[in-house]
Amino acid sequence: MSIFRVENLHKTYGEKVLFNHITFSVGDKERIGLIGVNGTGKSSLLKVLAGIEGKEAGEMYHANNFKIEYLPQEPELKEGLTVLDQVYFGDAPIMKAMRGYETALLELEKDPADEGKQKKLAKMQQKMDEEEAWEANTIAKTILTKLGITEFSKQVKYLSGGQKKRVAIAKALIQPVDLLLLDEPTNHLDNETIEWLEQHLAQYRGALMLITHDRYFLNRVTNRIFELDQGELYQYEGNYELFLEKKAEREEVAEQREAKRQNLLRRELAWLKRGAKARTTKQKARIQRAEKLQDEKGPAEKGEVDFAIGSVRLGKKVIELEEVSKAYEGKQLIRNLNYLIVPGERLGIIGPNGTGKSTLLNILAGRAEPDSGYVETGETVKIGYYTQDHEDLDGSLKVIEYIKAVAEVVQTADGRVITAEQMLERFMFPRPVQWTHIHRLSGGERRRLYLLKVLMGEPNVLFLDEPTNDLDTQTLSVLEDYLDQFPGVVITVSHDRYFLDRVVDHLLVFEGRGNVSRYQGSYSEFMEETKQQIPVKAPKSESSASHGKQEKSKPKKLSYKDQKEWEGIEDRIAALEERKERLEKEIMESGSDLDKARDLYEEQNKVEGELEQAMERWEELSLLVEEMEAGNN
Repeated sequence: MSIFRVENLHKTYGEKVLFNHITFSVGDKERIGLIGVNGTGKSSLLKVLAGIEGKEAGEMYHANNFKIEYLPQEPELKEGLTVLDQVYFGDAPIMKAMRGYETALLELEKDPADEGKQKKLAKMQQKMDEEEAWEANTIAKTILTKLGITEFSKQVKYLSGGQKKRVAIAKALIQPVDLLLLDEPTNHLDNETIEWLEQHLAQYRGALMLITHDRYFLNRVTNRIFELDQGELYQYEGNYELFLEKKAEREEVAEQREAKRQNLLRRELAWLKRGAKARTTKQKARIQRAEKLQDEKGPAEKGEVDFAIGSVRLGKKVIELEEVSKAYEGKQLIRNLNYLIVPGERLGIIGPNGTGKSTLLNILAGRAEPDSGYVETGETVKIGYYTQDHEDLDGSLKVIEYIKAVAEVVQTADGRVITAEQMLERFMFPRPVQWTHIHRLSGGERRRLYLLKVLMGEPNVLFLDEPTNDLDTQTLSVLEDYLDQFPGVVITVSHDRYFLDRVVDHLLVFEGRGNVSRYQGSYSEFMEETKQQIPVKAPKSESSASHGKQEKSKPKKLSYKDQKEWEGIEDRIAALEERKERLEKEIMESGSDLDKARDLYEEQNKVEGELEQAMERWEELSLLVEEMEAGNN
């Protein structure tokens, strides 16, 4: 059943047509993914539907009490409000009841003996009963907890950018609405929060339309795809995976039609060139038909990269970190990190926000100094660094001028010469757009242009800090194709699971408190192993947390096998630690012998894994021994 209908929606931006009289409907509880190249008008469409931007033509039909909630890419919160007032914002009776109840609860917690505040809470509890708001409040509290929002009385102006984003998401999810519009909801969220958001939206009661670059998220959340392309809206039933199949079919049909048009045009032009006299009506019709065929536009060329820039040779020595530590404002981010980056490396850096991932990139790039330890960089290394907070682009420049300021031509790894114009075309800036002023580009288009500038510098070591934020799925596919052929080193910080799986083959995992571990394998493999380990570790933490009187009533005994393992485990740990130290010394002494260093490094990783497992097992056995001894006393 349709709950929202749009007919003949039309809007332009300068000479660009964003929506060319598009028509669509939204059904009850539908999950629609809106995709398209940056600059095509995706965000503008959501703003028009939300009533934030106007339209030039078209009508929107819905029930009188129809409610829409819109989450923009950048949160638009009222700085003077508290988190509580912002999250429970709105005039709906149920929102007023929850807001009043939470306010009364906070006030009473500060002064539990105040009778007036006790009466106020009782009154608000009655209001919650009247509005049947308890279930909604439970859901709201769950959302806030999962998003890490706990300081309800804190003013919005004192929150970090990431915290503001989470508050805005909570506000959007809590509001009772018929249609929820989400513009890049996964930006700046860590992987754990993104996975929770996926699960929550699967149970969401209303309909939703969302823009996201996260293709796993898109695939798991949506059941319908809208593609906005050059003013036209193409609709596909199914998730992102089915969309890719259907789009490939559509493009194949379009290519066949274009081939047919070209053949017909070739014949008509050949006829005209022979000088046939246009005296009959039939001959005039053929001339008009040829002119019409020439005016027709073929399918837009897809951004495809069949080459890699890389003329600067990269030697055997890239970057080496020795006992690197770094703290910020009293918080330990990195502790005694040793790492050797080798030619051809594809490394992903993952972990919760604020644990030091971007700091590590800055240290590797020489933009920040470690508190201790050192970083040694090879003489042939040429770094290209795509940062989250990219430079301000000069809006008065034209696109082509901005890129040519870096290089007018670049050489590929196989010696071919590619012009700036050709590179722009590969990254979906057609020739007419290349002469557009930068100030007319969308935010996503500027990010794409900045990315191209980094690549045009011909780096042989590429650092990418959250490259998927604000880039569309098609640009990401182009970037991934490019990186497949890139001959140098790629190190990326990202929360985008699909991008990590496509681009990297091993990980540095930031665990917090300065701890950084290594994982050999893809991101999906890492997550699968992590999930499998959770049930195994839970009993251990429970026994350590509840260790006390309850455990004394049921003393445990070591089995014969456990007893033998306990007797020898400390010697085993000592041997592994000794082996680890010896390998570290051999790696340092290997010098420029890259093959030897790589073999030693692989063995070191293996020994470190065995040592970590042995330490965990020692902890488990030591708890059992303590419990046994306590039970015997």
